[in-house]
Amino acid sequence: MPRLVGINHIALEVDDIAAALEWYGRIFELREIERHLGMAFIDMGDQFIGFSEGRSQPPDTERHFGLVVDDKEATRRALEQAGAELVPSRGLDFLDPWGNHIQVVDYREIQFTKAPSILRAMGLEGLEKRESALAELRERKLA
Repeated sequence: MPRLVGINHIALEVDDIAAALEWYGRIFELREIERHLGMAFIDMGDQFIGFSEGRSQPPDTERHFGLVVDDKEATRRALEQAGAELVPSRGLDFLDPWGNHIQVVDYREIQFTKAPSILRAMGLEGLEKRESALAELRERKLA
């Protein structure tokens, strides 16, 4: 049987591509934005987020995805400054203006790992895992 390897991209529905790029650009450094008719693609090294114009569903409640960042507390401050709707949770969750529910996790604290060459190309070569994340990786025989 085929095995799951990872996630290549996430597609988010938004009402307006330009507004989404402006809003997310107040929170995150957006690099290499590629645009096509009704779509914008935000580079995250070997993955990407696609914004698709036209929200066709109500705001998310439990459905969400985890977005990995290099600094969760800096993200929290940027979200607060942007007036984002923070969702009560154990971590850092927010709703974007289009109702997409996003959970923010710090790269240093989770099992998710990017290859050193990808981190280097993203300008994140000094980003190191915390011991708790390394222990999880060792426990699963991934490190």
